[in-house]
Amino acid sequence: MRIDCHVHVVGNGTGGTGCRYHPRGVTSYGAPFMLRGVGLPRSALTGDLDGLYAEQLLRFVRASSLDAAVILAQDEPRRDDGSIIEGAGSFYVPNSFVLRLAREHREFLPAVSIHPARRDALDELECCLGEGAVMLKCLPNCQNIDWNDRRYTSFLERMAESGLILLAHTGSERTLPVIAPKLADPRVLTRALEIGVTCIAAHSGTGMMLVDPDYFEVFAEMTRRFPRLYGDNSALAAANFRLRPSALQRLLEPELAARILHGSDVPVPVTGAVLWALGMLSWREWRATARLANPVERDAQIKRALGFGEDTFTRLAGLLRKRN
Repeated sequence: MRIDCHVHVVGNGTGGTGCRYHPRGVTSYGAPFMLRGVGLPRSALTGDLDGLYAEQLLRFVRASSLDAAVILAQDEPRRDDGSIIEGAGSFYVPNSFVLRLAREHREFLPAVSIHPARRDALDELECCLGEGAVMLKCLPNCQNIDWNDRRYTSFLERMAESGLILLAHTGSERTLPVIAPKLADPRVLTRALEIGVTCIAAHSGTGMMLVDPDYFEVFAEMTRRFPRLYGDNSALAAANFRLRPSALQRLLEPELAARILHGSDVPVPVTGAVLWALGMLSWREWRATARLANPVERDAQIKRALGFGEDTFTRLAGLLRKRN
């Protein structure tokens, strides 16, 4: 089973979904590009964004060479006492919405989002496990989550017991407001790994060249210590200068390649232009992928052209907990 492990859901709350989308600062300038990248008009921002986006995403997955996509919920940024940090997040996607989409469409696998500081965190975790969640998604640096905080031990122990995978953003973040930059370090996952949680370091700790700290080598070293640590190659086919030739070479070496999963980061715009400019794609490969209107498939073909093997696409299926 070929799976994209990193696909975002967005919505503005139409149809009573509970979603919110309120981009701020630099994020607001990227909204039209995001919509264009998934073939939606700008008017969708104030229209039925929830329905239009979900339907479009389903079409993309069905028309791709993949069998399924992990769709991601998004909890609010919170303080250590669990209270919401008002105005700090740019979008919110409730667990109920991604769980519903996954019930309705077999191509969608649900990744819930629960800030462990919430007073109801364990109750919400149990509910989501019962509803068939296969993963928990977080952005530690944007949501203010330090998984090494011992207050979260019970939460992590229940995740380990249930087999729920933790997908955590690592490295650069330039599409959402960042609250705690230091939590972009993959070492934020150390305690979760020690407890026995299977973790995926989204973006494998990569940082934008000359702009943000790069934690790729930290991630690579951690894979040697923790057999349950994986990385994904999401957003490496975006115009963000995350991927450099030396990092690509390391990602394709057998020892590290065995820990990499395929992810796109859709709706972040997918392009091979930067990769061609850096000499990682040929002109023919770049132009061939640029002709693909489906961003889910375009990203998959770019990753294949970069040298990622088919096991990158199928590896996640053997890690997922069984759904009810």
